Amino acid sequence: MTSVSPVSPAPADLRAGPREWLGLFVLTLPTVLLALDATVLNLAVPHLGADLEPTGAELLWAVDIYGFMIAGFLVTMGRLGDRIGRRRLLMAGALGFGLASALAAVSTSPEMLIAARALLGIAGATLMPSTLALISTMFKDPRQRGVAISVWVTCFSVGVAVGPVLGGALLEWFWWGSVFLLALPVMALLLVAAPLLLPEYRDPEAGRIDLASVVLSLLTVLPVIYGVKHLAEHGPGPLAAGAVLAGVVFGALFVLRQRRPADPLLDLRLFANRAFSAALLVLLLGLGLMGGLYLFVTQYLQLVAGLSPIVAGLWLLPAAVAVTAASSLTPALTRRLRPGYVLGGALLLSAPGYVMISQVGTGDLPLLVTGFVLVYTGIGPLMALGTDLVVGSAPPDRAGSAAAMSETGMEFGIALGVAGLGSAVTAVYRGELGGTLPGSLPGPVAETVRDTLAGAVAADLPGPVAAQVLERAREAFTDGLNLAAGIAAAVVTVLAVAAVALLRQPPPEQG
Repeated sequence: MTSVSPVSPAPADLRAGPREWLGLFVLTLPTVLLALDATVLNLAVPHLGADLEPTGAELLWAVDIYGFMIAGFLVTMGRLGDRIGRRRLLMAGALGFGLASALAAVSTSPEMLIAARALLGIAGATLMPSTLALISTMFKDPRQRGVAISVWVTCFSVGVAVGPVLGGALLEWFWWGSVFLLALPVMALLLVAAPLLLPEYRDPEAGRIDLASVVLSLLTVLPVIYGVKHLAEHGPGPLAAGAVLAGVVFGALFVLRQRRPADPLLDLRLFANRAFSAALLVLLLGLGLMGGLYLFVTQYLQLVAGLSPIVAGLWLLPAAVAVTAASSLTPALTRRLRPGYVLGGALLLSAPGYVMISQVGTGDLPLLVTGFVLVYTGIGPLMALGTDLVVGSAPPDRAGSAAAMSETGMEFGIALGVAGLGSAVTAVYRGELGGTLPGSLPGPVAETVRDTLAGAVAADLPGPVAAQVLERAREAFTDGLNLAAGIAAAVVTVLAVAAVALLRQPPPEQG
């Protein structure tokens, strides 16, 4: 039995026309590009490592600083767009992203690449909240806005899925810097089309940016993201705990600061809206589970199944098709069912996928892919409707801030998912290998094998024991993946019940 539709048809003068739908195509360009950029560098690591010869720490910073900068600057950029104009910020960010991409492509030293990646992250932080906020400006009809955000989510998901395929092809035919040059034609097209198709919007009553709040927001987000990433890679330790604790302390100071000014960097009143807070929580946890598992599924494809990056990407394409279809169906479902039922149903649909992955062995590639297709099918409505609820629950002059909070929640969620599920995978992997490695292995080699599966595959193992050690390492990693997927299945089931309870009522519409 279906419920009353949560949204009513909008008056004709509020409905978007052809120009807005063409503008939506323009807004999908940076979305796809950012999704691609999040995946292609991981493939290029061996190539740039051989060319630039970075230290281990430099290589980690080159990979991680992009995500750090995006997460750190999202809140600031979201509010900045509300103040100076969302289209203006989008175009400035597109220009900066193109220039930083060119700089990264021609980097001649690790330090130059790290600096370029940092600039890419700062520019990237302008793009995502600007695109979402402009969608809320262009599509005032809640039904049309839901369709537009579903398209936006679909493009992001497809970008993540095809990134390994496209990146692998570029690395096979060109040098490692070519993966960054993808941004140049995309950003050039955006800069030409944006003034013609996108409207401008800014808060006419916006005040000055509070620089103290900007600094506190960075000191909140960056240490926490760093801490949870360090936890996932190295396990519990004083550095990870200290970084997270520092972020929490600065976060408390940031919240106190936002209660003082009349025009804060982050309007805490947004959290008084139940739909906003509940949708943000569901997004954070739901995407955290998926993002954490995605990392280990891609490792399974390449390190356990032994697939090349291009072939691994092709095995992920069915999941991209599934998320595309599910995202496209979400607007129709929300016309007949209330938000909590759609989100709860989507999360429950992904639960069997997690269960299937929890039963995968070292040779069960079809079972793994089938389970991941189900997971992605459930993620489509979660991202589409969850994002729509967060952005649509905010008043027009705070849409940029709401979009930034949506993106920040996703970044935090994925980082926490990688840390939490990664800790489970690492614990099982190291625990099962433990003292089972042959005593003939040299100490440093044994330590490398026990550290990660990637280390075991890359280690210079003695010929007579190589096959035996790698078989044990792959079995231990797969057992860790099984445990992580089982944990995800249990958490997503509880989250589905919470989504139904918290979002049972239709959200209030913002005029």
